[in-house]
Amino acid sequence: MRLYRTLFAPTLLAACLATSCADPNQNSTNEVPTAQAATDASPSIKAAYKDAFYVGAALNGRQASGNDAKAIKLLQEQFNTISPENLLKWEAVHPKQGVYNFEAADKYVALGEQNDMFIVGHTLVWHNQTPKWVFEDAQGKPVSKEELLKRMEDHIKTVAGRYKGRIDSWDVVNEALNDDGTLRQSPWLKIIGEEFLVKAFEYAHQADPEMELYYNDYNLWKPAKRDGAVRLVRNLQEKGIKVAGIGMQGHYGLHAPSLEDIEASIKAFSDLGVKVAFTEVDIDVLPNPSNRQGADIDATFEFDEKYNLYTDGLPDSVQQQLTQRYTDLFNLFQKHSDKIDRVTFWGVTDNDSWLNNWPIQGRTSYPMLFDRQYQPKPAYNAVLEAAAKAK
Repeated sequence: MRLYRTLFAPTLLAACLATSCADPNQNSTNEVPTAQAATDASPSIKAAYKDAFYVGAALNGRQASGNDAKAIKLLQEQFNTISPENLLKWEAVHPKQGVYNFEAADKYVALGEQNDMFIVGHTLVWHNQTPKWVFEDAQGKPVSKEELLKRMEDHIKTVAGRYKGRIDSWDVVNEALNDDGTLRQSPWLKIIGEEFLVKAFEYAHQADPEMELYYNDYNLWKPAKRDGAVRLVRNLQEKGIKVAGIGMQGHYGLHAPSLEDIEASIKAFSDLGVKVAFTEVDIDVLPNPSNRQGADIDATFEFDEKYNLYTDGLPDSVQQQLTQRYTDLFNLFQKHSDKIDRVTFWGVTDNDSWLNNWPIQGRTSYPMLFDRQYQPKPAYNAVLEAAAKAK
């Protein structure tokens, strides 16, 4: 595994005061308070897996701005890569045509730099959390192919270009596949056609030729979707597009998907000559109202107490299942550490998880390694033990 920013020495960082920047390619960073790092004697996941892969967490706006000191302390102690949960999605940084808002994103990148972390950008092209104006003209009708390509190019080169040399890896295209492996009928596909995939990666490469470019999606353990992702990446490769890796979102349950299906996808993607990253890892311990799998954020339901069982704490029997699930997953990750580049949890603690509000608002969820009091759960110790046993 690489030693990353070995020579980085940050200076005091200036805040971005405007929401729209005259020169969007000019770097701007923010000073972010940091907590005291752990001592060398403290156990940490990043140390346990330092010879295997990066281990990271996704940050929300409060954490990226330095307003959650306990979370930042955990971040410094435990992780060596970060992802932005929502901070770099189109609606956050480019809410209106010609208007960019980089304040939160600048703080996120600065925090990663100050703590010498591998910094991930998420995401440049997605059908969700993209404002309607991107796909429509002044009359609310679909824009032309040429206009949408122009808007895509402007967005990618402005956002990725702003952080050239600072963000190390971008999820260029997110969730372009259906579960059956066909291309999703998103506005990108309907207006531009399959060429939108090629152009997205081309524009990202032009914005920063040195950064790693990823395709990211959920349910990639499913055989049909796995095959679709293989076709997608192979088609890009045949057109001369360099794809660094595939991000497998790890939104899993206590018992599904099977380790065998996950392993088959690791092998299939590695055979393409690309890296594999587990980009959004969490384990949902709550009942599933629709037997849904993955992270289709459109699948939401009305609140029902029968799907929110553990409001007073997680029973020991379920805690043990969660611990075993993380043990099994990290044993698998360790087994294929030659193929896996990073594993990122989708949040720092249980309190931060999107699963508290999806697919039902107001749930009490327990998907992470750290609880709502920022304390390690039994699953945390199990993940450390999995690394120790592999040595």
